[in-house]
Amino acid sequence: MTTTRQPERSIEPRAPIDSPQPGEPGHTTPLRHPWALVARREIATKLVDRTFLLGTFVTIAIIAGFVLIQAVMVQRGNDYRLVSTSSDVAMARSVAERATGLDDAVRVTVQDVPDEAGARDALEQETADAWLVSGDDGWRIVGQDEVSSDLEAVATTVVREETIEANAQAAGTTVEVLTRGAVLETEVLVGDLEQRDFAAAMGFALAFLFYLASVGFGAALAGSVVEEKESRIVEIIATKIPVRQLLAGKVAGNTALAVLQMALYGVIGVVGLSFTSYGALLPTVTGALGWFLVFFLVGFLVIACLWAVAGALASRNEDLQSTSMPITMVLLGIFFGSLFLDGTAQTVFSYVPPASAVLMPLRVLDGSAAWWEPFVSLAILLVAAGLVVLVAERLYRRSLLQTQGRISMRQAWSAPE
Repeated sequence: MTTTRQPERSIEPRAPIDSPQPGEPGHTTPLRHPWALVARREIATKLVDRTFLLGTFVTIAIIAGFVLIQAVMVQRGNDYRLVSTSSDVAMARSVAERATGLDDAVRVTVQDVPDEAGARDALEQETADAWLVSGDDGWRIVGQDEVSSDLEAVATTVVREETIEANAQAAGTTVEVLTRGAVLETEVLVGDLEQRDFAAAMGFALAFLFYLASVGFGAALAGSVVEEKESRIVEIIATKIPVRQLLAGKVAGNTALAVLQMALYGVIGVVGLSFTSYGALLPTVTGALGWFLVFFLVGFLVIACLWAVAGALASRNEDLQSTSMPITMVLLGIFFGSLFLDGTAQTVFSYVPPASAVLMPLRVLDGSAAWWEPFVSLAILLVAAGLVVLVAERLYRRSLLQTQGRISMRQAWSAPE
């Protein structure tokens, strides 16, 4: 008897019964960009955090207060009342007319009195700031207890020039002939003094803001990592989101907030300074401010990755101080280096990451960097940032779920996946 063999039928494997299929209740679609979700969560958490908001508002208030003080100092003491008798009032009026042209921060009004007694009385009653009076051997400017240096400088220049012109006319010649060859011009080899001082002040402010943002955001980032480890929430998150995506989201969210915060501080500072005597110098630093934001973005990315690793290496908040100590020392070194390094040392370290994130913008600010140097330094910083991200990702991924206590970087590097 012949039996007919049925062809074999392939049986496709079925999903476990307890695994919901697409379209069934309980089925969840994998996240397409989990890092973006984490980044949004980091940003949203910070924007409702009272400590973060209070710190931001306090910093804005400090910047606005500094700008307001500068504006008040520009206005304060710039209006002077000059008293003079009828015989000397012509010279006093010349001082008032030419004061602003000689010093745009000085404005002078003239008060005419009949005699010297009236002039002294005006000084005693503080209705006048100074008294301009002529004598047998020249002119004097008299104050009750002091004479402002800028008023004295303006009055001295006007009196000298007016007197020379009068003497030249009496001698039948001109001021140009009398002063020919007597002009002394001042020239400096390295920039303008006022501009250098302004650039130095701006450099200190930028370096301090970089340090403040790196420590503030970095410590908060590391603290959140430790908190998630200590509460074991990270173990639940890791079942839904790859650990490297979690790291990318935390770093991206905090970096975006830090850059936006620095941009906000910069805009407020620039707008405020435009209303002060430093407004004329702002065009000389706007390019450097742009470079600072670019370098800050890359430099903070490096620092944020290191802070995330510091948090992953710790299992409790008590461990965070020791795991983050190297980062704190590096940030302090960058800050003090920006203050005290100069010459060749500053040039060399402006190419060394992560110090270049601060030192190169400072060199652009003071004009000591050639046009091509920021591009080279930024390229080196980008390469270094890529390497740091790769190393930090491995350390973070292999230490995040280690909860047996603080682990070293060597242990994290060699820990199993």
